[in-house]
Amino acid sequence: MKKFLMAAMLGTTASVLVTTQFVGPLIAQEADKKASVYEQLDLFGDIFERIRAQYVEEVDEAELIEAAINGMLTSLDPHSSYLPPKDFDDMREQTSGEFGGLGIEVTQEDGYVKVVSPMDGTPADEAGMESGDFITTVDGKSLLGLTLEEAVDMMRGPVGSEIILTVVREGIDEPFEVSIVRDTIKLTAVRSRIEGDSVVLRITTFNRQTFPNLKEGLAEQIEAAGGEDKVNGIVLDLRNNPGGLLTQAIAVSDAFLDKGEIVSTRGRNPRDSERYNATEGDLANGKPIVVLINGGSASASEIVAGALQDHRRAVVVGEKSFGKGSVQTVVPVRGDGAMRLTTSRYYTPSGRSIQALGVSPDIIVVQPPRKPEEEATDEETQRRNRSEADLRGSLINNDKISEDELKQLEAEREKAEEVAKLREEDYQLAYALDVLKGLSALAPADE
Repeated sequence: MKKFLMAAMLGTTASVLVTTQFVGPLIAQEADKKASVYEQLDLFGDIFERIRAQYVEEVDEAELIEAAINGMLTSLDPHSSYLPPKDFDDMREQTSGEFGGLGIEVTQEDGYVKVVSPMDGTPADEAGMESGDFITTVDGKSLLGLTLEEAVDMMRGPVGSEIILTVVREGIDEPFEVSIVRDTIKLTAVRSRIEGDSVVLRITTFNRQTFPNLKEGLAEQIEAAGGEDKVNGIVLDLRNNPGGLLTQAIAVSDAFLDKGEIVSTRGRNPRDSERYNATEGDLANGKPIVVLINGGSASASEIVAGALQDHRRAVVVGEKSFGKGSVQTVVPVRGDGAMRLTTSRYYTPSGRSIQALGVSPDIIVVQPPRKPEEEATDEETQRRNRSEADLRGSLINNDKISEDELKQLEAEREKAEEVAKLREEDYQLAYALDVLKGLSALAPADE
């Protein structure tokens, strides 16, 4: 530090003779700037005293100052805010994976509260809330004009209590009400299962459990499938994942990359920029990967999708992501609260900023709205299932086929039929599995 200061002093001294004419105005401008700041702070003090002394009702001084601090932070961007002690505790509970509430991630857009995504298996998800919904009132009280933190406070309440949200949804002409019962939210960060020959890893959030859950779930499914050679690839389902911890996004990306940059963050000061690189080792051992995203995939989800896409490690399928490309730093402050401040933007390995743009999928697949099921008659079902073997006088297959080969053919047919049924329930996931099957068929055989 001494060396740096000394170098700066010597540089200043050496340039005095050639820059003297500019020093005076610069010093004066700096002094004027400081004087203006002090005047504004004096103005704040005057207004605070006037409110305290003359407002129609007695005010809580601590709440007044807290509101002023929060107003200063929320004026910067939708993600900067002041966290009072209780909210700070709630945030730490959320990153640990268990908290009370509705199970919904929200942001603010043009003064309105907008749903980023409902979390899987939570009261909000079960009540039918969707990414992109706007919440206008809570229990009949308007949210217009409130800060995001104030709106979230209105949605909080005791576990087991009911809340009525008025929702505006694109494609529906009139606002409608949604009743939700608050509950303790226990997030399972990663759910894993086998679909056909593929491992599906549904990542719902990025908290401290995410990478351990992913690693354990992948290993369990590979073992259940009968070994790695029985698996054709992996689907990382990041749909409606609102994000979370940057460290976990890096760990999940690193799990499938052997080398190269994962993400970089760039702040106001170039010296604060950081790059995060992958370490050797790929949990999938080169197996094809498909990443599923939609408009509810935000922040940490976009880091993973962007990193795997830029390195051509995965095919990204679905719809354009949310577009939150900023990093917030949570700084504890006096009084047991904290300040959440946007300190940098993040960039994908190719140098893309996702802020307000999102990650564009390699293959756009829109999830169609669910249609009411139509009951088919027995005759229609039989007609659809009719094959060559059912035709009168059809030729018999005289080629010899072993019992094992027949069982294998039947097993493959059953898997294909399961994927076909999945299209009716989750078209995007079924499409991703089809892509994975195609990638697997094109992959070179092991020597």
